[in-house]
Amino acid sequence: SLLNAKEIREASDATGMPVHGLVDMKHWAIRLSAPDPAVREEGVGYLKQCLKEAKEFGGSSVLLVPGRVTGSDENHDHVWQRSIGEIRKVLPLASKLGIFVLIENVWNGFCETPEQFRDYIDEIDSPWVAASFDIGNCRKFGKSDDWIRTLGSRIVKLDCKDWSATNGFCKIGDGDVDWPAVRLALAEIGFSGWCTA
Repeated sequence: SLLNAKEIREASDATGMPVHGLVDMKHWAIRLSAPDPAVREEGVGYLKQCLKEAKEFGGSSVLLVPGRVTGSDENHDHVWQRSIGEIRKVLPLASKLGIFVLIENVWNGFCETPEQFRDYIDEIDSPWVAASFDIGNCRKFGKSDDWIRTLGSRIVKLDCKDWSATNGFCKIGDGDVDWPAVRLALAEIGFSGWCTA
């Protein structure tokens, strides 16, 4: 790691600002859905490293983008099947460390309906894989509160941002997200986890 875990933990304790999770920063370029098995293997290595570092830093999760639809050799079905196979390789380590692998909904051409995202997580079938749900990212495809209700308890953490069909990503409250409806949906599913703005 480029960061000293002891220093991070000390700074976290001193400031009261926890490092609640990490992001697998290699997931876009070194994808678990890549056509080349060697690239996927490298991606698994980075994900394992992130899981270990999340534990060292006192976190509880690693955010993961599982792949990207890029064309005929990396289509939706490829991303689904390949990434699930690779994610399953890290589950023993995730379980041992007690660190979640949280899949984020992003503009990667994959799982653009809440039902697809739900079914993808369910197919992995692990208590250590859930959703880091991005409220703004899904607004392009549907109502955020509908996504929340469909995903339900699969949502472990939230990324809070807004999006407008005319202006793109914007300040929370200035976009198309219906925040009162989002708050109601979160209450309905009993959400009580981390929210990162």
